[in-house]
Amino acid sequence: MTRLGDSVQRARALFAQDLSSDSTVRQLLEETRSRRYLDLSDLSPEEQAKLIASRAVDVLPGAEKLAAQIATARDAGRGLRVKFGIDPTATDVHLGHTVPMIVLSRFQRMGHDATLLIGDITAKIGDPTGRSDERPPLTDEDIARNLAGYQDQVRPFFDFERVRVRHNSEWLAGITLPRLIGVLSHVSASALLQREDFRNRLEGGHGLSMSELIYPVAMAIDSAEMDAEVELGGLDQLLNMQMGRRVMEIYGLTPQMVVTMPLIEGTDGSGAKMSKSKGNAIPLTATPDDVFGKVMSIPDRLMEPYLRAWTEWTDDELVLAKGRLADGTLHPMDLKRVLAGEVVAVLDGVEAAMAARAGFAAQFSKKSFTEVAALPELVLAEHGSDAVTAVLTQVLEFTPSASAARRLAKQNGLRLVLEFAGGRQDAGVLAEADALRPLAEVVRERLEGLDEKPEGVYLKAGRKLARVLG
Repeated sequence: MTRLGDSVQRARALFAQDLSSDSTVRQLLEETRSRRYLDLSDLSPEEQAKLIASRAVDVLPGAEKLAAQIATARDAGRGLRVKFGIDPTATDVHLGHTVPMIVLSRFQRMGHDATLLIGDITAKIGDPTGRSDERPPLTDEDIARNLAGYQDQVRPFFDFERVRVRHNSEWLAGITLPRLIGVLSHVSASALLQREDFRNRLEGGHGLSMSELIYPVAMAIDSAEMDAEVELGGLDQLLNMQMGRRVMEIYGLTPQMVVTMPLIEGTDGSGAKMSKSKGNAIPLTATPDDVFGKVMSIPDRLMEPYLRAWTEWTDDELVLAKGRLADGTLHPMDLKRVLAGEVVAVLDGVEAAMAARAGFAAQFSKKSFTEVAALPELVLAEHGSDAVTAVLTQVLEFTPSASAARRLAKQNGLRLVLEFAGGRQDAGVLAEADALRPLAEVVRERLEGLDEKPEGVYLKAGRKLARVLG
């Protein structure tokens, strides 16, 4: 049996136990956290390819091809040349940025030659993917500062001592104009302009610089100069990585394989990608208590994609957990606490995860909302005339936009909760039409005809809660 198989066998015994038990959860976190450093080189090429594909959106041209390339490289006594590139354009890193790093770590632990490419030249252009305007240029000092912060923050997910680090200035800084023109002559400008993000910018009257237009080609030259065999990246990088395949052909090389990672939805459940600007991200610099609380705030439907993205659970273990949810032997809240513990454990260790778990239970695991002191408050005299969407967006900042609040209502995630004596609660779902009405009007209709006056009225958006006064 492989080393991973041994770990899974031990974990399966814990999965079958009571996952509301602190002692069981501690053992499970210790087991799964240890996998982040587990030598995976004893997996067969087929098992390696399956493990990579299970966490990817795309493996191009296919998982079977990846297994074959692993086998060929193994027969030659080497690992595959695996590339992951970053443009260090910001100092703040959130959990969504770590997804490809986790997969790169798996390649590394399988015995492959992992290279982290620092885009110190392309960062000065700025990746135009998904942007509506041109990114301000960065200086060398900006890039060095951002890179130092990036490495420090993602270190829990990756062993930088075992990775090859290269900078694309090694070749792009010295590329001659004839050489660049020689590559560009084989790339259709019309094909570049067919990119949806470029079309949207041009149709919206926004500018598109020549440097942005050739960004995908510059990134593709990286793959050719490194003779990469596999490139990792987020799903939004698919077109850039496919350009890498094209330029490698221009260089007369075998095109790289492409492995894309999912873009993880933010914690607010609005459907938007995790992003600091949208306020739905989990910063890697957050305290253990904050990280635990943010994970606990997610809608239940996000548990599986979060477990897939950030834990070392195998597909078989995910199936086991889903089966227990389906047959009622595992409560969703208990599984979410395990997930929150997994995220804290990788960032700060198992002890910190268990402390955050205990702190969360002490603060929030109370049947009565009236016992929770630190809730935001809404005074109807001040905000009752505002639409519920406006209250959620502008006053409470529970959702990033009015459209996100409406989507939450469509998903039955918007509720008005009445709490009566003894902690009894009555939660009424607010329809999308209710979300567009004044808050005071919605509350008044909800209270009409009640035989008993509630002790508290609460507006609940997903897992976020506010007390309504007046």
